[in-house]
Amino acid sequence: MPESRVARPRRYLVCEPRFFAVRYAINPWMRPDRPVDVSLARRQWLSLVDAYHRHGHTVETVEPLPGLPDMVFAANAAVVVDGRVFGSRFHAPERRPESVPYAAWFKAHGFDVQHPESVCEGEGDLVPAGRWILAGTGFRTTPEAHREAQEFFGVPVIGLTLVDPYFYHLDTALFVLDDENVAYYPEAFSPGSREVLERLYPDAVTATREDAMAFGLNSVSDGRHVFVSPGATALAGRLADRGYVPVPVDLSEFHKAGGGIKCCTQEIRS
Repeated sequence: MPESRVARPRRYLVCEPRFFAVRYAINPWMRPDRPVDVSLARRQWLSLVDAYHRHGHTVETVEPLPGLPDMVFAANAAVVVDGRVFGSRFHAPERRPESVPYAAWFKAHGFDVQHPESVCEGEGDLVPAGRWILAGTGFRTTPEAHREAQEFFGVPVIGLTLVDPYFYHLDTALFVLDDENVAYYPEAFSPGSREVLERLYPDAVTATREDAMAFGLNSVSDGRHVFVSPGATALAGRLADRGYVPVPVDLSEFHKAGGGIKCCTQEIRS
């Protein structure tokens, strides 16, 4: 019998895709010559917000700004642990202005914001996981930012090296199920990083490349419900076998920019 899982109410920050577009290419998913349906993207985004509300979570929004087509990907703007905000310094020049409105939102809501000195892309690469923070590097966030985050939060930071450009952020290759376990795609990581994950999470849920390419690892879990791409069918079955409840949410229009459910979701851990 699968274990009984317990959901915990979460507080999420999101940004409406009013100006969403693919105007440049900074990852293998992005093709500026492929049109984006902004109306469809907004409907899909609203379905995600509705799913969070239906499952008892608080959702807050930051106002989008014209000229920042990737601002919808709220997860990249910061990482929040125990009410402390470690902001972002984007690798791509096109995204660097996004840091300003997100920092302003946090400050307006009573948070102090630490600005990293090194390239750091928020929850895209810094994933709080119970007793530690899992930290991706290889394409975006640097190991120097890992050290900055550890000094700032006073929480152990465990570096993991990404090796497949399709999984350029940690949150495209791994997500936290609860304080004790994760789901991930092993081949997205270097051999040594795979060994680290196997030691830390011997009972992890592993995904196939098909699941990963369907953005199945760009998921959000509240400890029981897993908001997951409907294309990751094998992964959804494995999660259900473990007692989690998959909640399919289609954000396929955002896949054109290399993002999905988690990319659109910043968790505020107060």
